[in-house]
Amino acid sequence: MTASIQSAAVQAPGLNIVAIGGGTGLSTLLRGLKRYVDAEGARSIRSLGAIVTVTDEGGSSGVLRKEFGMLPPGDIRNCIVALAEEEQLLSQLFSYRFDTDSALKGHSLGNLLLTAMTEITGSFDNAVLAASEVLAIRGEIYPSTLTDVRLRATLEDGSQLIGEVEISGSAIGEEPRTVGRHARITQLAIDPPEAEPTVRALEALAEADLIIIGPGSLYTSVLPNLVITRLADALRKARALRVYVCNVMTQPNETDSYSAQDHLQAIVEHAGLVVDVMVMNGRRPNDSIIETYAAMNQQPVQFDLDAIRALGVTPFFGDIIAEGNFVRHDPNALAQTIFQIYDRYGRTLERMRRD
Repeated sequence: MTASIQSAAVQAPGLNIVAIGGGTGLSTLLRGLKRYVDAEGARSIRSLGAIVTVTDEGGSSGVLRKEFGMLPPGDIRNCIVALAEEEQLLSQLFSYRFDTDSALKGHSLGNLLLTAMTEITGSFDNAVLAASEVLAIRGEIYPSTLTDVRLRATLEDGSQLIGEVEISGSAIGEEPRTVGRHARITQLAIDPPEAEPTVRALEALAEADLIIIGPGSLYTSVLPNLVITRLADALRKARALRVYVCNVMTQPNETDSYSAQDHLQAIVEHAGLVVDVMVMNGRRPNDSIIETYAAMNQQPVQFDLDAIRALGVTPFFGDIIAEGNFVRHDPNALAQTIFQIYDRYGRTLERMRRD
């Protein structure tokens, strides 16, 4: 058990939880956790925050980023909707995407509203706060930085890729798809490298009882946050229990043939030891789904428990997936697993102090 596990603290009633990531993985996690905000009983969240990557360059976000010189709103919008009450009309409007053959085609109404709010309020950060108030979301959302940053990946062959789209191979959207391959990524960085995290994000990390990293695309959702120097520093110094949720399947161009320990090694190499417990899927997807993924050169993420422990991290298995045409993390099962981990590891200091 690592030192951070032994020193994790809790303040009753409820936990301060911060999730870090981007893409659909982060919004899935938030959708599962929000039901526990201000809930009664042992499993209660006092505050729920999300630190969200702002390096997206594809789709509607990419267009708005280029035309308006603003930060990409897509991942932020997804988190706002995830933390809103699903039955509310406003949350449905934020998710609405125009599909008519017009200048609006491909844009979501939420992205356009965040663009307008940025103009009205004077900053992207203020726009996020205003949109969050409109939807009365059950949490706080923090862009990881307010600097206009781009990703830069160095590959095994020495070449470099600039931007999220080049790195992911244009694999953007809900469904896995076949994309052009490039060599294995060895290092990820941001330009400019001195980009600062938001003050609110740093404050949330300092006050957290539990920090969750992922799930999400390793090099375009998770690591873009962790290569922000002061954010990684705050994670290493955090008193919170730090949990990394590993992806279930490998991802073309980003994690081809990666094992769970490869995911973890990449995090350690870029940010240091910022993980105490690593969550992996404990149930094999059905054979038909595996065959579908195999046709796209994707496989279930394999693992070596000794290798994970050698990196100073405790492995933990959970039944955390939902199966349809593709494998997805199940919001409710993932949230329950997170609480199980905290019950097992994060309450150590609480019991010690009580005794």
